[in-house]
Amino acid sequence: MIARGMMLGPDQPMILHLLDIEPASSSLEAVKMELQDSAFPLLKGVIATTDVVEACKDVNIAIMIGGFPRIAGMERKDVMSKNVVIYKAQASALERYASEDCKENITCLTRLDHNRALAQLADKLSVPTDKELATDHNWLKNEFITEVQQRGAAILRARKQSSALSAASAACDHIRDWFLGTPKGTWVSMGVCSDGSYGIPPGLVYSFPVICEKGSWKIVQGLSIDAFSREKMDDSARELAEEKDLAYSCLNA
Repeated sequence: MIARGMMLGPDQPMILHLLDIEPASSSLEAVKMELQDSAFPLLKGVIATTDVVEACKDVNIAIMIGGFPRIAGMERKDVMSKNVVIYKAQASALERYASEDCKENITCLTRLDHNRALAQLADKLSVPTDKELATDHNWLKNEFITEVQQRGAAILRARKQSSALSAASAACDHIRDWFLGTPKGTWVSMGVCSDGSYGIPPGLVYSFPVICEKGSWKIVQGLSIDAFSREKMDDSARELAEEKDLAYSCLNA
């Protein structure tokens, strides 16, 4: 998707830096070979490496998708303690070796749930995903939320692996809209550092409605929040604050 221009547009050449762990080095090299064999006009080079420093050197955009998956019997703290080590190493390499514009711009991906929500609404109403009509409030407050929340688990059960194509598509959507701008009259979901908007504690990375222009994002203000949504938003904020504290405790352990 990236090499075809679906992320940065049809006129932006690129060099891809691909990072994976040592046991996956052979598969990583195979991915590099297939990218080369596809002869994408925009792809000017591929660096496939297990060295985080080489991977981060001079990059302008970094998509961090590596992590240790939670498996049966593992507590949240166990997963967090493993992933904190990974994230710290990668973040340190980005801080030291990536381009300045990359280090100063960090957001997190919530676009997959955004896209899943659009798809569920479109399916419910039997309309394309760009429609804005949904009036069944009982369905919205119950089945809709449950379907979006559990969609990833349903995919995992069906294919025995977590979301791949939809996650990749969401990542491309996220970066494309961030760098090239959101379509006029629309907004998207991005995890960004809270400035206190909508009563979310400042400094907490939280999913907000945003519009993007010229590589910058801005939180959409003034959206109506009913009591049901307020409760759900506050629950999410509390959970994120707990995970933030847990991450720091693992980091300092």
